Amino acid sequence: MKQTRVAIYTRVSTQDQSNQGQEHELRQYAKRRGWAVTKVYADKISGLKSTRPALDQLLHDAKMGKFDCTLVWRIDRLGRSVTHLLGVLETLRGLHVEFVSLSEAIDTTSPAGMLVFTVLAAVASLERSILVERIRMGLDNAKRRGVQLGRPPIRKLGSQEIAQVRKERLKGATLRQLAKAHRSSLWSIHKLCSR
Repeated sequence: MKQTRVAIYTRVSTQDQSNQGQEHELRQYAKRRGWAVTKVYADKISGLKSTRPALDQLLHDAKMGKFDCTLVWRIDRLGRSVTHLLGVLETLRGLHVEFVSLSEAIDTTSPAGMLVFTVLAAVASLERSILVERIRMGLDNAKRRGVQLGRPPIRKLGSQEIAQVRKERLKGATLRQLAKAHRSSLWSIHKLCSR
């Protein structure tokens, strides 16, 4: 019997996080199943990005027939958009590549596994949408109450200093020079000079 060739895909959201924990778990799982790991594809990028270098390479290699199964730690590592997740899954299915998510125990070789995947992907997308909506509502509410968003200026300039900054800017001083001379932030100087 031919040994199943498996591709492992891992993803973390930021450069300072490590993919090693996911990879270790997935290698152990593949070993228990008697699968041969052909390659580990590792991305360090937000799940909201639909184009990711390692995932793109994995899909390219899938088209080349380099493995029989794709193994991920959780489906949200593959992506958070239902459309994107299902698009990747359909691409893999079209290439006769199985999909297994370790944490959710999803195996798309069965109709039940496909159903579970679709439902979980929809839930992941819904959670993300709710979170984004809550953040947007919170920011809008804070703005309505007059809350200043972002970092406060390093030093608040008086009306005479503001006039002086604008005068110096008209004479050709750079924003950086003005910020340093008036002990203020570059952004504060930029806002003053653009009004």
